[in-house]
Amino acid sequence: MSQMDTIIQEVTVVSGDGEYKADIGIKDGKIKLITLPGQLGAASKNVIKGKDLYALPGLIDVHVHFNEPGRTDWEGFETGSKSLAAGGVTTFFDMPLNSNPPTTTTENFQLKNSRARHRSLIDYRLWGGLVPENGHHLDSLKSAGVIGFKAFMSESGIDEFQSSNDEILLQGMKKIAQLSSILAVHAESNAMIHFLEKEKKTENKCTVRDYSESRPIASELLAVERIIQYAELTKCPIHICHVSSRKVIQRILEARSAGTNITAETCPHYLFLSLDEFEDIGSLAKCAPPLREREEVEGLWLALKNGEIDIVSSDHSPSPPDLKEGETIFDGWGGIAGCQSTLSVLLTEGYHKRGFTLSEIVTLVAVNPAKRFDLYPQKGVIQVGADADLTLIDAHEEFTLKKEDLYYRHKISPYINQTFKGKVKWTISKGRVVFSDDL
Repeated sequence: MSQMDTIIQEVTVVSGDGEYKADIGIKDGKIKLITLPGQLGAASKNVIKGKDLYALPGLIDVHVHFNEPGRTDWEGFETGSKSLAAGGVTTFFDMPLNSNPPTTTTENFQLKNSRARHRSLIDYRLWGGLVPENGHHLDSLKSAGVIGFKAFMSESGIDEFQSSNDEILLQGMKKIAQLSSILAVHAESNAMIHFLEKEKKTENKCTVRDYSESRPIASELLAVERIIQYAELTKCPIHICHVSSRKVIQRILEARSAGTNITAETCPHYLFLSLDEFEDIGSLAKCAPPLREREEVEGLWLALKNGEIDIVSSDHSPSPPDLKEGETIFDGWGGIAGCQSTLSVLLTEGYHKRGFTLSEIVTLVAVNPAKRFDLYPQKGVIQVGADADLTLIDAHEEFTLKKEDLYYRHKISPYINQTFKGKVKWTISKGRVVFSDDL
């Protein structure tokens, strides 16, 4: 047997189908050997004792905003990827905003890709944007290597990344289908949000609950209905981002049953925090779509258990602390910093509280993302020949997240001081140890 770069001994390997005990040998960034436990001795300088640990396929976070270049004072590839690694993530997809310039041309893609290549601690892919007047760039962006395209049906909050009207969506989706790519969508109704927000402000109703009511579930449903119709017309595969209610998921399932190529994600904050917590926490928990009532949180967990939601991703959307403030809740930045805590939420709330298996969790954060975005079986699975992307966890260790534990550029998050059960001990990305709880 040739010398391995790293050996993991007597670990419980988790797949989408079950669990088994094994030794794992890693060489040249790939999984080289998987043997019965105790078969691999110290045939490496790096030996990880895996007894009492679970090895998950490295998490794939398909939805983060690292903001580099242009807004690196908000977050960047270095600090963002360190946070992901601490949370067990080995691959991320960075959204085309809020960087400046946004990833809407090949030139902008190359600029961002250069930054990511030199500064990211883990593997990555980049989304391209679909915005007004960049339709002629979609071909070259696909050739450059974007993982897919992202469009907003409501205002993004970023001047450089404008929302797409019906005509832009239809033209872009037709082209994206021809490119055999996929469109990710922020699905909220711009018209409904404008009407309701103006009404709230006119009546001086500016509480957290008023903000949530200005972006109701009906707004998501209206936008999702439109994009489903466009997908049916253009045959464009679509991915609905950050769904906040099972009511939306049910419409997505109907479309899927009718033949639409559609998947959906939800986020840890919709699974952990409700409108009640939003009122307690304040602006740190502001996001769009907003947090919902507790019954909606439970509805999403039921949808996950039933296999109705495909992916859980963080939608990590940080900003400097001062941008989260304002005269009213409507004024502050609408994004949650949370990419370090996705697995913590799923283990605590799913595995321990609601009886999810680790295989079910792995399916949501590794298997399904890899399959949906054509990275499987290079990623999303622990098998010989796959990338050596592994997340080793102690499924039962409890910890309280402290400010100093965060690797974000700005150590703000609604998860601070929350107690979780289940802890990342090692994260390995393409054979490199990128996080160790022991170091």
